[in-house]
Amino acid sequence: MSHSLAPTDTSESAAGTLPSPAADPDRLLPADPGTRAIARDLLARVEDLPIISPHGHVEASMLELDTPFPDPATLLVSPDHYVTRLIHASGVPLERLRMGGTAAVEPRETWREFAKAWPLFDGTASGYWMRDSFEHVFNLSREVNAENADALFDELDAKLKSPAFRPRQLFKDFNIEVLATTDDPLDDLASHAAIAKDPTFTGRVLPTFRPDAYIKFAASGWAERVARLIETAGDGIGGYAGYIRALENRRQYFVEHGAVSSDHGARTAMTLKLDESAAAALFEKALRGEATAQDADVFEAHMMYQMARMAVADGLVMTIHPGVFRNHHTDSFNKFGADTGHDIPFAVSYTEALRPMLEDFGTEPGFHFIPFTIDETVFSREIAPLAGFYPSVFIGAPWWFLDAPDAMLRFRSAVTETAGFSRSSGFIDDTRAFCSIPARHNTSRRIEASFLARLVAERRVSESRAHEIIVDIVDAAPRRAFKL
Repeated sequence: MSHSLAPTDTSESAAGTLPSPAADPDRLLPADPGTRAIARDLLARVEDLPIISPHGHVEASMLELDTPFPDPATLLVSPDHYVTRLIHASGVPLERLRMGGTAAVEPRETWREFAKAWPLFDGTASGYWMRDSFEHVFNLSREVNAENADALFDELDAKLKSPAFRPRQLFKDFNIEVLATTDDPLDDLASHAAIAKDPTFTGRVLPTFRPDAYIKFAASGWAERVARLIETAGDGIGGYAGYIRALENRRQYFVEHGAVSSDHGARTAMTLKLDESAAAALFEKALRGEATAQDADVFEAHMMYQMARMAVADGLVMTIHPGVFRNHHTDSFNKFGADTGHDIPFAVSYTEALRPMLEDFGTEPGFHFIPFTIDETVFSREIAPLAGFYPSVFIGAPWWFLDAPDAMLRFRSAVTETAGFSRSSGFIDDTRAFCSIPARHNTSRRIEASFLARLVAERRVSESRAHEIIVDIVDAAPRRAFKL
């Protein structure tokens, strides 16, 4: 079975009912007829290009083993914190959404909670992606609602049991060329190695080095984790020196297994160069359990500097996404763990914070640094001007709370006047929801077509040049920024 994203005929049915908005080939395109016609041509230029996904949270083992998805709730609801957080905000306990693998709630019950809450997603990015997936991936026979929840659960469940909906077939049908995962520094990357050696798998599945849990003093089990890191990869060196050596060695291991980037969920954007003795003193203080919150911020800032230094040496692209208060609700974190919907953004400054790092590495040949933000006020004020000067800086696409149609348009307008089109990362889906990947990338392509169509209509860019630009944004930009 093919899961085509091609436009669907939107003529009214014999019964006179209007089709789903997700079936409209002009969805998200400008309302003005003339501008819309330009946007249609631009979209046609890129809509079928392969998907480049250089950052996300899909598990490599899923593709290695081609494991069937267990049921609709486990695939589409429980792992997607975009979805669960809004349902929870309406008063549904997280236990009802099978968070943390709560066995007491059956998948069908979770799906019923989702179907009952479906109207809450009108106007949200999550609602748009899911409606698009229901239409173009799953070809659902009707709109979701509380009354037909069981029937749709059965319809989806039957499809998930068929070979056409196995992960590898979907990977092929989605036209994914590159998919990056996010991985612990001590992961053996066996699944990545198996996929790379498999002649029947044609795409690239790349690991990403994510050392947050080894850098943040407050991370659960930090001291034990660091001890294991040093023992495994420290070349027999102890203390802070062994810690640095071990991180360098593990980064190299990731490079040898195809990694192109490291990813850092730092609390702030601060970077700082400490001398070795000061850094070692903080490190030992943390091992003794005596470090303060300020010590943690200083050490993390120093380690962001160290990650940049290592990136200059080993070539990994460095991405950073600060400004999130992780696990805002302690009771929910204690019950269900991280990444369960209660990470909340806060304001972050980039210009002064990144200066120590960029002073030393910002013009180093081959260094690529991609700052992301969840505070869109800094796009035009700080990030675009930084990318408009430093050869190393590429503007991270809007994501998380900002990867929504209107926010994407605001982003493109905010950064282009300062940094043009060439200095951005390309679209990043950052998703755990595998089946939303084509919908998210298609959304981005429609927004880029809409923005460029307006520039053409206003005679600010020629139409022929707009066709070149949109191909660059969709295809060349992620390859350029992530060295693909």
